[in-house]
Amino acid sequence: MPLLSLALILLQTQAPAPSPSLRARIEARIAQAPARAVGLYYRDLSGGDSLTVGAAARFHAASTMKIPVMIQLFRDQDAGLLSLDDSVTVTNTFRSIVDSSPYQLDVTDDSDSSLYKRLGQRASIRELIELMETVSSNLATNLLITRVDAKRANATAHALGADSILVLRGVEDGKAYRAGLNNTTTARDLGMLLAAIANGKAASAASCRAMLAILGRQHFTEGIPAGLPPGTRVYHKTGWIGQVVYHDAAVVEPTDGRRYVLVVLTGGIQKDEDSHALVRDLSRLVFDARR
Repeated sequence: MPLLSLALILLQTQAPAPSPSLRARIEARIAQAPARAVGLYYRDLSGGDSLTVGAAARFHAASTMKIPVMIQLFRDQDAGLLSLDDSVTVTNTFRSIVDSSPYQLDVTDDSDSSLYKRLGQRASIRELIELMETVSSNLATNLLITRVDAKRANATAHALGADSILVLRGVEDGKAYRAGLNNTTTARDLGMLLAAIANGKAASAASCRAMLAILGRQHFTEGIPAGLPPGTRVYHKTGWIGQVVYHDAAVVEPTDGRRYVLVVLTGGIQKDEDSHALVRDLSRLVFDARR
């Protein structure tokens, strides 16, 4: 076959490349934001890494660490180690990873209060995963981390390509926080995990579909979804710590079916509306560049 014809075939089969101006537009919008740091990972799921800006920068993971916890639970179900219909007792006493001393969560610091009304009762793992992901329940998260062990979730994340993420502990472990033992991530780490779910590689195909369905029921939509046209399906997890970080990590499914992963991590933005606006605007820039 002539070399010119071969080159044309290769060009036709490659994933659509981002607009040449996309990086410049993204960097310009980031420069306008009152942020200490921003990490962005964009990947067309028909190809490899499509665009990264600060994607290796490390951030406090906030609630995005709930993604690897969910993956571990579904993998354990696939392996027959548990059933999502198994139940656990709802308690509010956990052990610090520093010295095993007990600590409790404060309902006023949690984005969901419903589970605190059920202390002493039982809840299924399936229900706790739903609360952990869709309304970002910290209490549900700690109950589930106690069940699967943070070290196992961390090892699984690394095996899936998120090789620098650190899942060390549950939420609100004050002694660990003061000791610098925090859950951390990069935009690339979360992008790798979401791509593994979207491509059916994070667990069984059925489990990956179930995880996407859960992420599709996310209640907090001020970031990536807000920058997209109506009808665009988004499967995502947010995370925030007031005036410290705001993150959104998503699988986006436009109406044309060309799915992509977008992760935006932000640090140091003092106002929620500013962090939401930045993520929303970056989401719109990426979407528009694909048309």
